[in-house]
Amino acid sequence: MTSKRWIALGIATLLFVVSTIASIAWSFAKLDFKRSFDSAINVSSTYDKTVIGTGNPAEKIAVLTVNGTIQDTGDSTSLFSSQTYNHQFFIRQLDDILDDHQVKGVLLKVNSPGGGTNESKQIYEKIKQIKKERNIPIYVSMGSMAASGGYYISAPADKIFADEETITGSIGVIMQGMDYSKLAKKYGIEFNTIKTGPYKDIMSGSRGMTDADRKLLQDMVNDSYNRFVKVVADGRHMSVKEVKAIADGRIMNGSQAVKAGLVDKLGYSEDALAALKKDNNLEGAEVYEYTSSQDWTSLFSSKVNTLLGGSAEKEAISKLLLKNSAPRMMYLYGEE
Repeated sequence: MTSKRWIALGIATLLFVVSTIASIAWSFAKLDFKRSFDSAINVSSTYDKTVIGTGNPAEKIAVLTVNGTIQDTGDSTSLFSSQTYNHQFFIRQLDDILDDHQVKGVLLKVNSPGGGTNESKQIYEKIKQIKKERNIPIYVSMGSMAASGGYYISAPADKIFADEETITGSIGVIMQGMDYSKLAKKYGIEFNTIKTGPYKDIMSGSRGMTDADRKLLQDMVNDSYNRFVKVVADGRHMSVKEVKAIADGRIMNGSQAVKAGLVDKLGYSEDALAALKKDNNLEGAEVYEYTSSQDWTSLFSSKVNTLLGGSAEKEAISKLLLKNSAPRMMYLYGEE
């Protein structure tokens, strides 16, 4: 190789190294800016009521939507957040219905793989409270998915509608953690843990699980599972035995769910709304839905996200740096 080629190769290598360092530095700069802006500007969700069907305002039908993973990530939603479900925002809607005696019926649209056991239970209990104290009909329309926790919150409804292709079921509980102790040992990494009891670091990635660990956690999961089964049995007027026959985590489509007794009829949200009106003499009712009064942030958020990089990069950063790694019990189908 001639001296000119060696020089050209050296220059190319230098440019590659400089470019790589600059790219990494810019990524960290963007991340620092994102964190600062995230903490400085948070949008607290408030709601408006938008009429989507004119009628008698003294007789209203409220349309609620659960879209996305059911988990409580806080009352405020960052401009950079990609989440589609705001738990506190949704609970406030349920509280509003509880207090508004002009609301004579509720259509709940569910498009969710489920989520946290606590959050699903909180929604379920609030729906039960509305049914008990307000004595109004609640119908559910399932979207493309209403599985696990998505079904949990649907179970107390008076009628459940789903499409033939809706994925539902997945009745069960899951709790997952990661054990990377063997990988650490391979590379000579040791964990120094000071703890007050044998279970304080249970399901930690720094050590493998013991039989005692597994039994303790399995008992917890079984308790949550039994509550789930009872919720379905009570809501669908089935025996515990009948529910357990299909409550092994399996998913099913809408047609199979009708045969299994988990869904009443096949149809879309408009069919569920029409049935709600007809069944309960609410043909003349006004229909409204809750919308965020901060919708203007969506456009601004997308523009800022574009400046900070593609959505894939943003999601990767969020999952790696911002996700709470502590294992938790979930009524969830698929991954968070």
